Amino acid sequence: MSWILIKLAVTTVLIVAISEIARRSTLAGGLLASLPVISVLAMVWLYLDTRDTDQVAALASSVFWLVIPSLTLFLSLPLLLKAGLGFWPGMGASLAITAGAYLLVVSVLGRLGVAL
Repeated sequence: MSWILIKLAVTTVLIVAISEIARRSTLAGGLLASLPVISVLAMVWLYLDTRDTDQVAALASSVFWLVIPSLTLFLSLPLLLKAGLGFWPGMGASLAITAGAYLLVVSVLGRLGVAL
């Protein structure tokens, strides 16, 4: 149980730190948020928990393919906000667009024989 609390604390501190830095500088916050910190932490935690490099490789591969549809969030949200949609409706619409992109990419990759 203490290992889970350590993982939770480290991950939480990083997310809060990035949001606090972004309040002072959107460039610095964006740079830190764009780094694959959560993915790297997930791979480290997975390896430390399992010592299974095949699982880590599979996770890294899945993250690679799923980064592509996640980019729709970062394209649609600014466009919707600049078009005058409020934050919450814009975020909701962007999340719906992103979910649709995920479904599309997973479907296409499945048909191409790419296992996620």
